[in-house]
Amino acid sequence: MAIAAIALAACTTQKQAEPEKTAAQQLMERLDTLRSKGYMFGHQDDPFYGLTWDYQPDSSDVKNVCGDWPAVMGFELGGIEMGDAKNLDSVPFTKMREEIIKHYERGGIITISWHPRNPLTTKPRGGLDGQKFPEGSAWDISDTTVVKNVLVGGSHEKPFLGWMRRVGDFLETLKTADGQKVPIIFRPWHENTGSWFWWGEKLCTADEYKGLWNLLQDYLNGRGLDNLLWAYSPGMAANLDEAKYLERYPGDNRISLVGIDGYQWGTKEDFVSQLDANLAMLTKFAADRGKIAALTECGLKNLTDSTWWMSTLTPVLDKYPISYFLVWRNYKEEWFGPSPSKPDAPYFIEMYDKNNVLFLNEINK
Repeated sequence: MAIAAIALAACTTQKQAEPEKTAAQQLMERLDTLRSKGYMFGHQDDPFYGLTWDYQPDSSDVKNVCGDWPAVMGFELGGIEMGDAKNLDSVPFTKMREEIIKHYERGGIITISWHPRNPLTTKPRGGLDGQKFPEGSAWDISDTTVVKNVLVGGSHEKPFLGWMRRVGDFLETLKTADGQKVPIIFRPWHENTGSWFWWGEKLCTADEYKGLWNLLQDYLNGRGLDNLLWAYSPGMAANLDEAKYLERYPGDNRISLVGIDGYQWGTKEDFVSQLDANLAMLTKFAADRGKIAALTECGLKNLTDSTWWMSTLTPVLDKYPISYFLVWRNYKEEWFGPSPSKPDAPYFIEMYDKNNVLFLNEINK
């Protein structure tokens, strides 16, 4: 009896000593479990606006087509660094916070990107005046020393610290009413193997890029934001083999989710070929390192092929154990998701009916 009592006490002590899993760790486990069911559908800015509406309560082009919410919703922080009330797509940050928490409470998954302005060329305050790629935006690549100058010892080290502080301030508010942190797939500095953002391949060295990644990650980790699951996602490319993927990869100790961003800008045949090759590389890379793989952005602008969901995209995705794919936002002039008013809607419903394509209802069963 004494030995049994000692063993029971030791077991109890061991259980008490086990650290509680962070929100990010719980999200990682959930993503891994859900892969056994299939891959999730995601949509950027889904609850804010669509092709024919803006900021209507509980509305969504996706839900209006298939009757269900996306499993994954994407949100964008660009503009938060300036202290702006709205992001670069004119979404109020107060509304964004509200919708992030609502989607989490309904059982959904959140991913957040950040396209900060160019710290060297942006104006001190003010919006982007409706211009697509104005001076001072994330797309301003007129100066090739931006990354170098926001790192420790750089000319803009202190201002950039203030920008990171504002990001952290917002992320800290993503909590439920009872104080539970919302787990976030956080995906900064994406499409870095291209050169259209100031952190792109031709704008900084590999070491400078990794330094930028580490600077932000170490800062946010230092604030106790253990609900962030960090995602690394270069752009899809013909030369994106494992060696290329690793050139700017921050390291296994820093990354939980590995992805690619892949849009169809050319022919169907070129897109399918490249996506197939990139996902084959990516899912092997993820399996070898114990990571989760995802198609972190994708789409066909304005769904010029109404059959795209079933004829082009899912035949490739069905071959690979990815966690989710996320299509970009629906806006009046440029859309990537479905809409009841567009001819792709029946094909989207066909995709929704596939057993291995997961929306909100499926991931909560």
